[in-house]
Amino acid sequence: MAANRRRTPVDPRHRRTLVAGGTALLAVVSVQAYGSASGAAAATTLTVAKDGSGQYSTVQAAVNAIPAGNTARVVVSVKPGTYRETVKIPSTKQNVTLQGSGPSRNDTVIVYNNASGTQKPDGSGTYGTSGSATVAAEGNGFQARNLTLSNDFDEAANQNMSGLQAVALRTAADKVFLDSVIVTGDQDTLLLDTASKATLGRVYMVNSYVVGNVDFIFGRASAVIDKSVITLKKRWNGSSAGYIAAPSTAAGRKGFLINSSTVNGDVSGASFYLGRPWHAGGDASLDPMATFRNTNLSAAIRSAPWTDMSGFSWKDDRFAEYKNTGPGAGAASSDRPQLSDAQAIAQETADWLDGWTPSAS
Repeated sequence: MAANRRRTPVDPRHRRTLVAGGTALLAVVSVQAYGSASGAAAATTLTVAKDGSGQYSTVQAAVNAIPAGNTARVVVSVKPGTYRETVKIPSTKQNVTLQGSGPSRNDTVIVYNNASGTQKPDGSGTYGTSGSATVAAEGNGFQARNLTLSNDFDEAANQNMSGLQAVALRTAADKVFLDSVIVTGDQDTLLLDTASKATLGRVYMVNSYVVGNVDFIFGRASAVIDKSVITLKKRWNGSSAGYIAAPSTAAGRKGFLINSSTVNGDVSGASFYLGRPWHAGGDASLDPMATFRNTNLSAAIRSAPWTDMSGFSWKDDRFAEYKNTGPGAGAASSDRPQLSDAQAIAQETADWLDGWTPSAS
């Protein structure tokens, strides 16, 4: 998008052979995830380790080994280390989990440095914002747990480049569960999207951290960020100014709900907006939505916390707060709409998830 605008790792207990395209792949099978007296299929675990002690040395190699058309849960268990690579889980591979196997989410890091304006190696043009993602998850049922996903593109060293947006994680799927992860970058860190404008994309993020500075939580998904920490980061030149959320919600859909979380960061006071409306491609039919509720806001948040974007007024879309606390919270006004108690009842996590109950599997 333009600037304007732990769980405990699954313990393997048995082994079996997974046949994919006629090739036998040795896979570790966990009975913890799906095994039950009812005979439900156990999740397959593929192990990744940089030192060669796993089945694969890169995360993408493990993803590639999952058969196209897969719908059973496959856990890609990644041993501690820094994996400098891009990873894509295509829509043909559903129910894939990326899980760090170390004791901390800091121990396993997947990182790369593509930006929107980065030239592709084959000379076919630039990646664009969505194509810059370090990890791109397009398969429904995607989960990530106990690891760090990062884009460390150096804005300061690339000020002559057109297109500095650099995504750490892009999801374009339904029933996405992000649990105990760190997603970190600068501009456009976390893209929570859908497969198409007409497609539902529910996301539930919990016990996690998101770090960035400009529109760094954005997209058209119906997403809940719950019991998490949103950390504001200074710009490449040391200045403090930015925007947290840039929803691009389709009309009639839920947008972003930030619930029972904390907004913090070592930035100047009254320098960040909670968000602004992203009408992607100038689409006036969109109805961007973001609600911050029961969240502790640092003094970095402006007293008028919403702003316009690319000619679209935030007041024509759906932006609100409810019972926020902290020095960045404020009373209701025309510049700071607050939900009534009655309205808040219809803007809770269950309303966003619409019948889906996220669970580790």
